[in-house]
Amino acid sequence: MGDEVPTQQEEEIVSSKPPTIPLLTPYKMGNFNLSHRIVLAPLTRQRSYDNVPQPHAILYYSQRTTKGGLLICEATGVSDTAQGYPFTPGIWTKEQVEAWKPIVNAVHAKGGIFFCQIWHVGRVSNTGFQPNGQAPISSTNKPLHPQPSQNGVDFDRFTPPRRLRTDEIPSIINDFRIAARNAIEAGFDGVEVHGAHGYLIDQFLKDTVNDRTDQYGGSLENRCRFALELVDAVTNEIGADKVGIRLSPFADYMESGDSNPEALGLYMVQALNKRGILYVHMVEPRMKTAGETDEYPHGLVPMRKAFNGTFISAGGFDREEGNKAVAEDHTDLIAYGRLFLSNPDLPRRFELVSPLNKYDRNTFYTPDPVVGYTDYPFLESTA
Repeated sequence: MGDEVPTQQEEEIVSSKPPTIPLLTPYKMGNFNLSHRIVLAPLTRQRSYDNVPQPHAILYYSQRTTKGGLLICEATGVSDTAQGYPFTPGIWTKEQVEAWKPIVNAVHAKGGIFFCQIWHVGRVSNTGFQPNGQAPISSTNKPLHPQPSQNGVDFDRFTPPRRLRTDEIPSIINDFRIAARNAIEAGFDGVEVHGAHGYLIDQFLKDTVNDRTDQYGGSLENRCRFALELVDAVTNEIGADKVGIRLSPFADYMESGDSNPEALGLYMVQALNKRGILYVHMVEPRMKTAGETDEYPHGLVPMRKAFNGTFISAGGFDREEGNKAVAEDHTDLIAYGRLFLSNPDLPRRFELVSPLNKYDRNTFYTPDPVVGYTDYPFLESTA
């Protein structure tokens, strides 16, 4: 008896196995057992005609599903006032809920975990998207300046918003509560509240936008009140174990910056700890673009250390940077957008260190149900 010495053949078998990379290690997120740490980021694709999810989304999401993988669906409107872009999905009507069901079922059939990102654009809109041609609602009545359009040529123009009255705010919060309930009815495993990138919640959080003088403006506590009351309503409806939130304290997207983003981010995660939500999904201080190679500043690390639940990081990570962030415990999971959009088998490609498909920005936001949507190739044609 005693320790057995492995044979040369056994040693060769062991050494031939590719090393496990940090991104492909399992992770337990609350009640969900994830098989890897690569998350499909929420990506607006503008292919939901009349704000209703379409059958072609079944293939799109199922292509990007792996057993035990986490997917977050594209930003989904909570009401008819939540719209600011053409062909984005909603989840406030029965028709929309029913349309989501086969999409969710397709993800579940492949063993995926699927969260619905619920969204209100606030002032990032114009009268053409609003019921009865009314002004968009916001924390403020400050107009948003024209912004470069997604096609890189034109400019999007926004109608000056109407500042929500204090007594109207509970109704908007209730829209999010109902949307969360509808998402669970549609079969989603949970919801992600979209509190990032200059949309309605961010318009309350950030001090360059929020100029209110009531209990929802002024101090950091007051500016965070709307977001936290909204989270309370959603968690009370579906359970904190099914709720995440996306935040971008460092971003100034859509003219929504903050004078002290570190304080804002820390205040929010500490307040969210008290509510016991499942995860926080945060965007690094800089959203890296293709070709940049400088190191990430890891500005989210203090918030990651302060938060008790699962922490998801986003912001243009590649394979190497994602592995490093997980290995160094800067995050639990990494959300991939452009790379996952163009590589439906991204976890497999990362595992094999395979070349990645190049994405085409010109097809990100078209209504075409195939081109730039479900036609990116897999490594194997049988996939």
